[in-house]
Order: sequence, then C-alpha cells, then structure tokens
Amino acid sequence: MIFRAHAKGQIEWDERLARCALGKAGVIAAADKREGDNKSPLGLWPIRHVLYRPDIYPDGPATSLPARPIAADDGWCDAPGDPAYNRPVKLPYPASAERLWRDDPVYDLVVVLGHNDDPPVAGLGSAIFLHLARDGYPGTEGCVALARDDVEALLAVARPGDAVEIVA
Repeated sequence: MIFRAHAKGQIEWDERLARCALGKAGVIAAADKREGDNKSPLGLWPIRHVLYRPDIYPDGPATSLPARPIAADDGWCDAPGDPAYNRPVKLPYPASAERLWRDDPVYDLVVVLGHNDDPPVAGLGSAIFLHLARDGYPGTEGCVALARDDVEALLAVARPGDAVEIVA
C-alpha cells in the first residue's frame, strides 16, 4: 500500500483522508534535498520500521511492521561528515545527533522512511520520518507528521513493503 502525503497538508490511504504537516519550507525534489533545509523530499519512500516509546506503548504499537522500543540514550546522527550520518546512534554522540526520546510527544511513534539511507549520501537529508504532529500542525524539518490517532490507524493497516509517497 502507498500512503500518499500531499504538499497541501493531507495524507490518504484506502478510503481515509487525514490532515498532515510537511516541511515548514515546503517540498522539494529529492535530488535537491539538503540537510537542514526544512523541506520534505518528493518521492516514494519505503517504510523501514517503527520506533516507539515503551513507556507510552508498553506492548508496542498495533502493527505488522518491524518495531522496536527506543531508549533514553537513542539518537539519530544528522552530521553530514560523520560515518553514522542518517543512522541511529547512542547518546551522547561525538557528532551532531537528534535525540529520539523527547520531552514532547512528537517521537512517541516514529515510522522510519527509506530516504537517503541505502547508502546515505552526506548532506542529502537525514531523519526523514513519519511521526506525531504538534498541536496546530506546524511545519516539520522535512518529515511527515500526523495526529496520534492517524499514525495508529496507518500502523494498523501498514504491511512490510508499504511506502509513503510525498507528492506536490
């Protein structure tokens, strides 16, 4: 199945249409995506796996996708010059890395998308996820963000081999 996220702020699958947030600076062709540009990359991104907060989801999320709990010291490297660029790391990490265990609920559920990961190319964007939206759906740093109920509904029907497509 393809979960299609439109630049106008909606995501669709099956018969469902839900609100979503994309990059605060809009969308951009994947070849033009750059680290820190606050743009979501256009294209079809395979769903790799799910990360979740075990204190929020003690039994894990209801999904047939591969899923694993995150720990307080989990991070994601966003330093283009580092060998672990666009890969999970343990914190503290000597290069720049985003903390996955956050004080807000944004990363309670994280769907890791296969953008710039096979292999990662320095500077072409990291940590492109589908995650929980902030109140009011403000733009993201390049991710796709949905309400908790919508992420849970997506995870309930997603299967290995499915993808998220970001379209203009």
